[in-house]
Amino acid sequence: MPPSGRRAAAAAGRRIGRSPNGWSAATHWRRLVKKLLLFLQTTVIKNSTPAQTERRGVFLKKINFLHNGGAEDEDQSSANGSQEKPEDAIEKMGSVTLENSKNKSSIHCLTIVGQIEGHMLLPPQNKTTKYEHVMPQLAAIEESDEIDGLLILLNTVGGDVEAGLAIAELIAGMKTPTVSLVLGGGHSIGVPLAVSARRSFIAPTASMTVHPVRMSGTVIGVPQTMTYFEKIQDRIIDFVVANSHVERQTFHSLMMKTGELTTDVGSVVYGNEAVEIGLIDQLGSLSDALACLHAMIDKEKGEGDHAAHHCSTGADFHD
Repeated sequence: MPPSGRRAAAAAGRRIGRSPNGWSAATHWRRLVKKLLLFLQTTVIKNSTPAQTERRGVFLKKINFLHNGGAEDEDQSSANGSQEKPEDAIEKMGSVTLENSKNKSSIHCLTIVGQIEGHMLLPPQNKTTKYEHVMPQLAAIEESDEIDGLLILLNTVGGDVEAGLAIAELIAGMKTPTVSLVLGGGHSIGVPLAVSARRSFIAPTASMTVHPVRMSGTVIGVPQTMTYFEKIQDRIIDFVVANSHVERQTFHSLMMKTGELTTDVGSVVYGNEAVEIGLIDQLGSLSDALACLHAMIDKEKGEGDHAAHHCSTGADFHD
């Protein structure tokens, strides 16, 4: 076609919604989006942090949706949801449901690790347990007829006081049998989380740090601030005493102890000592915690008469 003819065709194309190359507007848009997707996938995401990659992944899905003309089929998304693998649930939410064909029971395993993230978003390099993820899970577990028990694995440095207490209160109020196991450490607000379960275990090498409430940010130096601190502290002490066998005075003394922590007031309690003072019910490992939980489930179902006996000493689990 001569140049004058091409110019005339381009002008006509613009009038009827076509690009200068003769493509329709929709085709032209799809080609542009395809180039953008290719650029993002090969250049931007490759050089991103995990948090940035996650946010950009959501953006890419939206772009793909538009690119496909809004036809991201529901069948495919529902199929993907139904085919979610257990390892995907572990990666996304830090939890997995365990099926036991021998005992015919289903146990949900929930991990509380790193820092308890509350109302403030923590840096992306921090390992966190997000309370907005855990709380709906607990409600779903309590309402589910398919889940017989909850195993809580703890290895946390603490975190947001109110978020931690909220999770602990939910666990303590569950009718579903619950067992907690402290591994590595259950520090700070991790202490109420550890004792919130119906039965608590601690590994021999694990530790728990008990210390007064800390607050970051602006603190107004008035008597009312001190009163507010004391009330928060009392809430924690009341919860721990109500959900364990530790004496109030013993726990308060551990919290206010000086000379043990170099840069803080408080105490570090290790496995055996935590059991001796009544803070944790029992010394044990994963097999002990699972055996106790299965015994509780059997008792709930009316199939076992010795659940309390099984959860009394570690020796009972190795018969």
